Amino acid sequence: MENKSPFLDTLFLLRKEECITIFSDIKVISNKEEMDAADYFEGEFEKERLEFLSDQMVCNREAAVWAAKVLYHSAQLHLIRENTAKDLGTLIPQFKGVRDVTSIVSADLSLRFLPQVIEVLQAADSEDPLVKMLEQILQQFHYSGVGYTLELGNINWEEELKDKTYRKLYLERIVEKKAYQWAEIPYLNQLLIAEFGMYKDLFWRELKIVDHGN
Repeated sequence: MENKSPFLDTLFLLRKEECITIFSDIKVISNKEEMDAADYFEGEFEKERLEFLSDQMVCNREAAVWAAKVLYHSAQLHLIRENTAKDLGTLIPQFKGVRDVTSIVSADLSLRFLPQVIEVLQAADSEDPLVKMLEQILQQFHYSGVGYTLELGNINWEEELKDKTYRKLYLERIVEKKAYQWAEIPYLNQLLIAEFGMYKDLFWRELKIVDHGN
């Protein structure tokens, strides 16, 4: 898809090449751009859905577009900060929809890149208020934050991972990222060890088996 939209061009480049272009100013995203982005993410979601073989999950267009706007604005705000303080709440809004498995996985199409953006922002200014805002979003959508240091103590993991497809995706990401903070949480550790079975050392030799308190 060829576009002259900084918003859409950023999304396409990021997902294809895993890099971001910073433009000279932050333009308002039009309704048409949002609809085009929703169509694009619906297609991207379908490609990924085929990989995890679930016919029960459909793309949440609202969550996908919200996450894309958060990612786009946070990247642009790395360099464009003049007179933006008053607009941070508008540019980086909290998610207003229902947080469920479809919204989590749909938002992840963009939010999986957010930890790298946060790290760049932190390196530039460790006191940047934008960092805290973005971390709050990752706290809510922590599937996208696997591997990034987050506060995980208040999560009911049994309830969080009751959907078997989401549970499978979550465990796979923990292994992919070698995310020890997650993997050593007793409930998650138990799930991982059960999945690995006798092949535990092949998948993750260094992972400790945690006392589950049973």
